[in-house]
Amino acid sequence: MTQPDNHALAAAYEVIDREIEGLQAVKDALGEQFLQLVETIHHLKGRVILSGIGKSAHIARKIAATMASTGTPAYFVHAAEASHGDLGMITQGDLVFCLSNSGETKELADVVAYAKRHKHTLVGLVRRAESSLAKDADIAIILPAVPEASPTGAPTTSTTMMLAYGDALAIALLEKRGFTKTDFGKYHPGGKLGTQFIRVASLMHQGDELPLSPLSAPMQEVLLTMTAKRFGCAGIVGNDGLLKGLITDGDLRRHMRDGLLQLTAENVMTANPVTVTPHTLAAEALAIMNEKSITALFVVDGGKPVGILHIHDILRAGVM
Repeated sequence: MTQPDNHALAAAYEVIDREIEGLQAVKDALGEQFLQLVETIHHLKGRVILSGIGKSAHIARKIAATMASTGTPAYFVHAAEASHGDLGMITQGDLVFCLSNSGETKELADVVAYAKRHKHTLVGLVRRAESSLAKDADIAIILPAVPEASPTGAPTTSTTMMLAYGDALAIALLEKRGFTKTDFGKYHPGGKLGTQFIRVASLMHQGDELPLSPLSAPMQEVLLTMTAKRFGCAGIVGNDGLLKGLITDGDLRRHMRDGLLQLTAENVMTANPVTVTPHTLAAEALAIMNEKSITALFVVDGGKPVGILHIHDILRAGVM
């Protein structure tokens, strides 16, 4: 019979005790600043854009999902992807909410700079009051100085405190809005809660179904590709296999007077198109399509096109 590993149990108890200590400290620290943030978001005309890197990004994504499902329009923008085009996801009236343990995360610099330049309210959730993020933020939330539960300093207590703060904020906003079970049901029609967690990877078209053309392709070839694949668009790829641009029906119309058939794909394409990854939630992809008034999105992995998703694929899956 295997003997109980008392050392492992003792380590587990210590971790949970430390995290409980962190949660209690977060609770004790709640006050006027929390109420200020609730009021700010309650009167927000846009969405709450949550961003982070590493473990903080995982927490930010979860908080965004919780807010969105409980009546607070929210969206997650990964800090690393933001520097490569996803800053365009942040629109007028949005509040930018950055999570960072140190407050010095270099990948967040572009998000912070963008928020300040375009006068978005910037909220920082950090451990260090003297950090750059805390100083730049319009509302700086400083987590209590409770040590990490890991002996290596790995994010444990800090991420638990961040998650709890986000949950508290989402539910406080829910209560303030008078959000009911009936309202919640509107976001989960027919009780199909699971459909909100379908990933793009399970719905996208792959392989030979992809409408792809090289940068140097004559437009006559691109038109044939668009017609054959029936997505109303073509992805344009470089010699490195990366998605460089997109050609849609709108691009064709804009170049009709330029001698369209004498041009190449590179001349006509719209560079840096909006994309999603295979791990993106189908619900998030649908939100992007609605926001951008488009019907298809290319799915990329490391910048390379691996799929394409049409709005009809999402709706057929019951994602709304």
